Amino acid sequence: MAQQLARLTDEQFEQYRRNGYLHLGTVADPEELAGLQQRIDDIMLGKAPLDYDRIFMQLDTDTGKYSDMKPGNRGHKGASLDYRKIQDLEFDPVHLAFMQKPVFRDICERVYGAGRNIDCFRAMFMNKPAHKGTELPWHQDRWTDLDRDPEITIWTAIDPATVQNGCVRVIPGSHHELYNPDHSSGFLTEDMARNAVAGAESIFIELQAGEAVLLHNWLLHNSDVNRSDIARRAFSVCYMDAATVSSRGSTFSHIFGEDSLTPNAVSEMHTPIS
Repeated sequence: MAQQLARLTDEQFEQYRRNGYLHLGTVADPEELAGLQQRIDDIMLGKAPLDYDRIFMQLDTDTGKYSDMKPGNRGHKGASLDYRKIQDLEFDPVHLAFMQKPVFRDICERVYGAGRNIDCFRAMFMNKPAHKGTELPWHQDRWTDLDRDPEITIWTAIDPATVQNGCVRVIPGSHHELYNPDHSSGFLTEDMARNAVAGAESIFIELQAGEAVLLHNWLLHNSDVNRSDIARRAFSVCYMDAATVSSRGSTFSHIFGEDSLTPNAVSEMHTPIS
């Protein structure tokens, strides 16, 4: 069994600062991984005893084109393994327990400062079913309603992530500037993307199931459809400084620090799907 990382070294943190991403290696042992795999299938199939009214769910497209994506919303959309995105997974005790691993807290403290309270901007499952999935255009993760940008996402592979099944592709070092600062979600126009990618080295982030990568939210990234027989499931968590204020009045769940969510407290919110 691969030894899990307990905390980053100074060299690793500097590498992340320089490149905008860092392989974290194995973060889920076989039992944890099997639990996450089963749990997300149960959530998609409506078998998990969750309060689904708290959970954002979005089905995948039939065409694989991002422009054909239908908006999701809270609530179960029917038993299917073809969900594209499921958010608010901090309200699931299995996913919350995984989010609160000590190594993730160490990363948050290195980025936001020791002793800072940390919130979850989003905890989401991303899926590209076998021979399906939807392309994701080049973009940077950012949100203009926030008074400061969340800086880090930890992306964990629930299945092997490969070029064939649509793994994330990044441009190292691209997090040092904003390419489309006026766009509310950081997506690039076709011309912006063409100029950004031209002459730049892009890297495919291939991972084994149970491995994770630390990403700076400004790192340019995209992904393709799934052209393989293996689904590309992943759990992506964006951690933010709890002092962040949203101009929309949005509130966020506490993950590390005072009054943080606990798996036991979240379990008490559960009701079976009707």
